[in-house]
Amino acid sequence: MKILVFTEGTILTHRSHAGLTRDEVVERVKSIDYPLTTEYFADSVPIGNCIRKIEAWKQQGATITYLTSRRKPEEVKAIRDVLTRHHFPDGDLLFRKAGEKYSDVAERALPNIIVEDDCESIGGEKEMTYPQIKQELKARIKPVVVKEFAGIGHLPDRIFELLNSH
Repeated sequence: MKILVFTEGTILTHRSHAGLTRDEVVERVKSIDYPLTTEYFADSVPIGNCIRKIEAWKQQGATITYLTSRRKPEEVKAIRDVLTRHHFPDGDLLFRKAGEKYSDVAERALPNIIVEDDCESIGGEKEMTYPQIKQELKARIKPVVVKEFAGIGHLPDRIFELLNSH
């Protein structure tokens, strides 16, 4: 069982968002004057109990793979360092190469489950991974979509239940 977990907005948020409601975080992110710096991503923190949730899946034999929105090597490294610093379960960190979409990366990884957020702050479904996957591969991948910045704590601990959720 291979689970692909999106990082930014799904399991990570900026440390300045601590104590804000999900709606406040979404509004704050919508108002960010891009581009963001490497330091911004280096200051990411876990959302809720996502580490414990991912660890529960890993203990059941799941292979965990992470997918970041970052493309620049220094930003990918910053996200990798955040995952390490906060003791996320081991897993490869995937990212888009030049000319790639998220769906290209996911199709190459071919997970059984994709856990991602709804991308509310950046445009919704058109920015998500699963909706862009080739139709013939969608039947092989279970999408699990959470509200952006709400975390994954409410998802089932048991992989079997995760596969059959929603």
